[in-house]
Amino acid sequence: MTHSLLTPLRVIESSAFIAAPLAGLTLAQFGADVIRVDLIGGGIDYGRLPLMPGGRSLYWTGLNKGKRSVAIDIRQPAGRELMQALVCAPGPEGGVLLTNIGTPWLAHEVLAAQRADVISCTIQGNGDGSTAVDYTVHCATGYPAVTGGGSIDHPVNQVLPAWDIACAYQAAFALVAAVDHRRRSSQGAALKIALSDMAFSMLSHLGLMAEAELLGQERPSLGNHIYGAFGRDFATADGQRVMVAAISSGQWQALVKACGIGADVQRLQAEMHLDFSDEGQRFEAREAIAALLEPWFASRHANDVAAALDAQRVCWGPYRRVGELMAQDPRASLANPVFERIDTPGVGPHLAAGSAVRLGGQQRQPTRPAPMLGADTDEVLHEVLGLDSGAIGRLHDAGVVAGADRDPTLSR
Repeated sequence: MTHSLLTPLRVIESSAFIAAPLAGLTLAQFGADVIRVDLIGGGIDYGRLPLMPGGRSLYWTGLNKGKRSVAIDIRQPAGRELMQALVCAPGPEGGVLLTNIGTPWLAHEVLAAQRADVISCTIQGNGDGSTAVDYTVHCATGYPAVTGGGSIDHPVNQVLPAWDIACAYQAAFALVAAVDHRRRSSQGAALKIALSDMAFSMLSHLGLMAEAELLGQERPSLGNHIYGAFGRDFATADGQRVMVAAISSGQWQALVKACGIGADVQRLQAEMHLDFSDEGQRFEAREAIAALLEPWFASRHANDVAAALDAQRVCWGPYRRVGELMAQDPRASLANPVFERIDTPGVGPHLAAGSAVRLGGQQRQPTRPAPMLGADTDEVLHEVLGLDSGAIGRLHDAGVVAGADRDPTLSR
């Protein structure tokens, strides 16, 4: 479901893949009117896996909930002019572009010539404009050499597009900040966010760059151990696996009590001359501590493990596949107000997430399912640009715009 904090802000989005669409989704979930300008027939990610039997992409529809779609042939000069007009339409609610499609005719200075206070947010691969995606950036962060027992010779890639996700939320925040600044100053803004800058700045924020520069060391490859504290996965007697984390002192004490290893811990501290009340020293003794815990988990079924850990408020979680999560965990169900059931055209009824932010005292609105391509073309052209039915019809006849009838998944 969505909030209405950004209503009536209007954002024109021209995008593909993850970072920009996710930024647009985030804005839509807070009430912005996010209007996608889509290619007639769909862009390069419209048919991206996974697909429903009829050809509709679950990937694309998941990232484009809550938005409207206008299908425009931007290869035609008239199509480009139409999109520029949508971005630069007058009124305090408009004048905002979100894109990761770097085209000269959408450059900030071109748009600013039509509307001086325009705000553009452009997501790039690299800051110099060269191409990069999450996977080609992630390989340079050092993380594949320390993930899951990886090394620089045998790297383990991250399957979660973490930098796309971080970039999306940074873009949404920056855009809202620019809108607020324009409200107070009447000034526009040209925002540019590079995927690689997002990733490498996080290396700085999390101390990895300073560690390499000042201490001359790289993070070790630790398998499933948590760096800097104690945490690891363990197998239960019935073949399940759980993850436990003992980062704070309270979490550590709860784990020791739940597993009944207090005496063993005292003995181990004395033998190793360490104090496990300090998380760094727990990290140093991680293998020895894990050896104390392994028999406890291995001798108990998962349900008994869960009951014992929950009784002491241990910080832990079970390993699950997505289907198991949805079937077993109320946090990923309608019991959680973050989720609702929506009926997406070409997909059908399904569980979907709205905004993850819980805003007390405000009534949430139902999430609008992802549109068919061009489903809102006529409505948006009339509402935003004031075009009448005759003008809109002529654009259709010239092939400059299209409606949902031209969505390729309808013909499959």
